[in-house]
Amino acid sequence: LVMFFYGSNGKSDPVSMGNKVEHQAKNQVAYDIHLPNDLGMLYKVRFGLQSLENNISQLSFHHFKMQNTSTLDTFSLTINKTLPLSLNGDRWIEFPVEWPLKAALSVVTYHITIFSRNILSMRNVVHMTACVYGTHGDTGDRSLLWSLENVHQGEDSESFVAAMDAVELGELDKVVLLISSKADCKLDIKKLHLKEALKDDPIYVFEVNEAFSVHANNPGIQKEIPVSFIIKGDKRKSGIDNNSYTEGTQPGNVTDYTIKVYTGDKRGAGTDAKVHIILFGNEDKSEVFQLSQSLEHRDPFERGKVDTFKIMTKNIGSLRSIEIGHDGKGF
Repeated sequence: LVMFFYGSNGKSDPVSMGNKVEHQAKNQVAYDIHLPNDLGMLYKVRFGLQSLENNISQLSFHHFKMQNTSTLDTFSLTINKTLPLSLNGDRWIEFPVEWPLKAALSVVTYHITIFSRNILSMRNVVHMTACVYGTHGDTGDRSLLWSLENVHQGEDSESFVAAMDAVELGELDKVVLLISSKADCKLDIKKLHLKEALKDDPIYVFEVNEAFSVHANNPGIQKEIPVSFIIKGDKRKSGIDNNSYTEGTQPGNVTDYTIKVYTGDKRGAGTDAKVHIILFGNEDKSEVFQLSQSLEHRDPFERGKVDTFKIMTKNIGSLRSIEIGHDGKGF
C-alpha cells in the first residue's frame, strides 16, 4: 500500500505502508508517517497498490482518517470502494482533503479517447498507462486498457474511451504515456482527446502521430505529450500560440492543406526519422505538424515514393514559406 499527498506547494514522495504498522485491530490499521513541512496545505490524497506482484484479487477500503499530531487537525472520509485489481486494473483511489471555510476540489471521471490503428488487437499483450498533469497536480500512472467504452473499429483506424476517476485537475497541461508489452510489437497512436465525462467541453487534444516499437525485453517506452489545442464549445484554442478560432471550414478561420512529399529515388534518400512541417503566412504561422500519417503508405518517406498528408490549421494568410525537417534519428 502506497500513498501520495498533494499540497499547495507540491506533492510528497511515495509513502509506503509496508513496514509502518503501529496499531492494528480487526479490520483497522493505523500508521504513523512523516511528511515534509514544505508541502503546504494538503488538498488531495492518492493511495493504492504500487504493484500486483502478490496476486491480490481485491482490496476493499471502508473508511479513512488522518490527523496532524501537532495541530490535531483531523480529516475523515467514508470510502466504501473496492479497487478492481485485475491484471491491468486501475489500482488507485483519489479523494480531496476538506478544510473548514475552504472549498474542496471534486472527484470527477475523465474520459480519454484514444485514436489509433492497432492497439485493440494487441490489448492482451500490451500494458499502457497515462499520467495526466494539470494545474492541480497529476493523476499518477493509470491503466488505459482495463475498461474500455465506445469502441469503434474500422479497416485502418480505431478509437476507444478509457475512464479514469481523479480529483479534478484544473486546466490540463500534458499527458505522459508509458507503454510496455509481453511481445515485440509496433503500436500506431494518432492522438488523444481528454475531457470530463459529464461535460461536453473543453476537450483537450493531444496530437501523437507516432508508431512505437515496443520490445518484450525492454522496460517500456515513455512519451510526454503536451496539449496541442483545446476545443471549447465551437472554439478551438491552440496550445502553442494561444490564438482562438472556430473549428470547421468557415472562410477566414480554418484552412485545410494537402501536402505531398516526393522522396528522392537514389540510395539513402528515404528516412525513418520523425518529419515535421511548419507553414508560414503573411499573417501568422501554423502549429508544428508531425508528418507521420501518410494517405498512401504505412511507412512514409521511402525511396522513390510519394506521400500525401492532410492538415488543418488556423488562417495564416497567404502562404509564404515552410519549414520542413526531421529529428535525425534512424537511418
